[in-house]
Amino acid sequence: MNMRLILAPLCLITTVALAASAPKLPDVPAKSIAVKKELLFSDDFQGATPAKVWHKVVATFTVENGALKGTQTRDKTIPAANGKPEIKAHAAVHGLQIPTKDSVVECRIKFEGATMIDVEFDDREFKGSHYGHLCRAQVRLNGVTIIDERDGGMKNEIREMRNDPSKKAELAKLLKGRSVTYPAKLEAGKWYTLVVETVGDEMRVTLDGKPAAFLKSSGIAHATKSKIELGVAGKDGFFDDIKVWNAEPVKR
Repeated sequence: MNMRLILAPLCLITTVALAASAPKLPDVPAKSIAVKKELLFSDDFQGATPAKVWHKVVATFTVENGALKGTQTRDKTIPAANGKPEIKAHAAVHGLQIPTKDSVVECRIKFEGATMIDVEFDDREFKGSHYGHLCRAQVRLNGVTIIDERDGGMKNEIREMRNDPSKKAELAKLLKGRSVTYPAKLEAGKWYTLVVETVGDEMRVTLDGKPAAFLKSSGIAHATKSKIELGVAGKDGFFDDIKVWNAEPVKR
């Protein structure tokens, strides 16, 4: 008997079963959830160096051919030695001190070897989460992720629980619904317009005007988002034509 004839239906059954068991992603709102108000900031990176309002958080960002280039240079963890603490690998991060509550952040992004490009919101004065991390939108070539960090993985109590294997089930319960990943199919070397709308406890992401991801979670509603940070993991990722607006929720 032809084994291919036997295996083909089995593969089809397995594929259908896996698809049925996968959790259904929430629908991404087709229309904007935010109304743009005053323009707070814009930069087209036409100068030789980043404008003074930018500040280094984690190296390394430079201006190259009229765009902001991020390159992860802390790409290896350096163990503690000779009285010096461990230095962990970390994505390159560039920061803006722009206080917002609800906002629309728009920029163009391009992957040139980078594995991840993101827009992040922080409040360094907030002590309930690691380094004041609040929420972020991450873009990869194969997906878009939104994370509530304030009440999720960066919450101090949750970070401490990770060191206790007996709390694995409790940890998973607490993290449920604090992040979501939607599939995407992007190309390296191509510019995409990324828009991150943040209003109330909701965040919506679009790429080239098309709905890409959505999350509703309590940490997103943090009222004092004092910093906006851009991140790049790997080598290299580009940002250009960034704009930041104050916003208010769309009336529904």
